Amino acid sequence: MWSQIGNTAGVIAVCIVVSSLLLWRTKDLRLAFVAPIAIAMQGLIFLIAAKVVDRDRPQVPHLDKSPPTASYPSGHEGASTGLYLAFALLALGIERAWLRWTTVILCLAMPTMVGFARLYRGMHHVTDVGAGVLNGAICALLAYGWYRHTSSRRQVARGAATKSLGHSR
Repeated sequence: MWSQIGNTAGVIAVCIVVSSLLLWRTKDLRLAFVAPIAIAMQGLIFLIAAKVVDRDRPQVPHLDKSPPTASYPSGHEGASTGLYLAFALLALGIERAWLRWTTVILCLAMPTMVGFARLYRGMHHVTDVGAGVLNGAICALLAYGWYRHTSSRRQVARGAATKSLGHSR
């Protein structure tokens, strides 16, 4: 089950559902796009890295059917880290402390469990999972940074517009 949570269909489905809910609740398109941007960047980097490195899967019995991609980096791990770390970063804005920290902990647990499952099932080397974590984390941080930067720029612009309106009266 944990291995499948990180597969492409699962990650995309969760991303669409949660991003749609975020858009519906906040009406903030930029906020809703953080996770899709993170997993899109992660996917592009994954494809390039897999072509360049082209490492075979470990020489152990595989408990999953091998996807047609190389072992390095772990795409399951990169996608789940990108998705759930993006959600964890966004969850830091939740006002209720108990809900904020419960959400963050659950979001951080997901890619951890995916990584353990991919190793247990013989699908990756430890370095494959580590590279997937790094790929997903960097992409989630970049997407979240973009959101924070554009949000703060808009707030500054709104503040300047409000001040100029106040001075014109």
